[in-house]
Amino acid sequence: MSRDRAMTSAPKLVEGDRIAILSPSFAAPGFAPAVHEQAMRRLVEATGLVPVEYPTTRKLDATPQERADDLNAAFQDASIGAILATIGGDDQITVIPHLDAQAALAHPTIFLGYSDNTNLLNWLWSLGITGYYGGSSQVQLGAGPGIDEVHLRSLRAALLTGGELQIVEPGESEDFGPDWLTPEALSQFGQRETVDPWAWAGPQRIVTGRTWGGCFEVVDQLAVADRLPSLDDLEGSILILESSEEVPPAVWVMRWLRALGERGILNAVDGVVVARPPVSSPEFVPPAEERRRRRDEQRDAVLTEVSRYNPDAVICVGVPFGHTRPQWILPYGGRLRLDGATRTITANYD
Repeated sequence: MSRDRAMTSAPKLVEGDRIAILSPSFAAPGFAPAVHEQAMRRLVEATGLVPVEYPTTRKLDATPQERADDLNAAFQDASIGAILATIGGDDQITVIPHLDAQAALAHPTIFLGYSDNTNLLNWLWSLGITGYYGGSSQVQLGAGPGIDEVHLRSLRAALLTGGELQIVEPGESEDFGPDWLTPEALSQFGQRETVDPWAWAGPQRIVTGRTWGGCFEVVDQLAVADRLPSLDDLEGSILILESSEEVPPAVWVMRWLRALGERGILNAVDGVVVARPPVSSPEFVPPAEERRRRRDEQRDAVLTEVSRYNPDAVICVGVPFGHTRPQWILPYGGRLRLDGATRTITANYD
């Protein structure tokens, strides 16, 4: 956003409040209900909130209009204090035209999601409503032996407590977990490995700004659909970007960043934070050296392209807020503080 534009943040919830569990993209609960049921139990235990499902939460192949109807109903219901997306997908861009802006403005509601949910977050951002990038019931809550500690801390901050958190490295990461249709999905993490330190570049200064961005692949769609914010609105902001489980190569990331540079976005922002990328998939897990090479290539592409267009930007690459797990939930439209001297990141969840 512009440095002085006001944003509306929905009020925090308290134990016993209702949270909508929606599938604005893929209805993962309908595909793997056991993981979903475990997620709902863990959500209640971790937050004390009451999950509320809607007609399309578990409905596979629901139409864009049907999914939008559920979102609009949640926005219109004053008893719903937050919306948690079950997962992402690939067609949420078709849902956005059916949303009721007046309903969202009349009752600002906390929204959490990532990946394809970049569409919804960008739509809310355009209305002046903050959200949170991260969180999905199917991946971060229901799968595995429990909720990762850093995810739970940021989930509770986003929904309940607010305040500031320093974003730290949990020390290990996985690109994907066990198949949701196997018993192992309910009790085991995926293959986790030790991670490298984050890469920093740019001046050793402190920058604080409101965040905007999302999944590279979706930001690309937003550009084609002419739904990106204006440069004036992005002036002084912090750009957050991450790549999906489709494991795009570094050359694609370079092209996406180059296009953002040519549009003027990289020059408008004060800082850029790019997530640790997934570099393997259930279909193919490269050897360790190849996985490292892929991450290094994406890191180098980010540092080169952002520095080319904005040498004054503070840059950090490798922060776990995207498609890898453990995952931090970050403010979207809220404030992020990058300290290039101490190499620390602080997020504000108020």
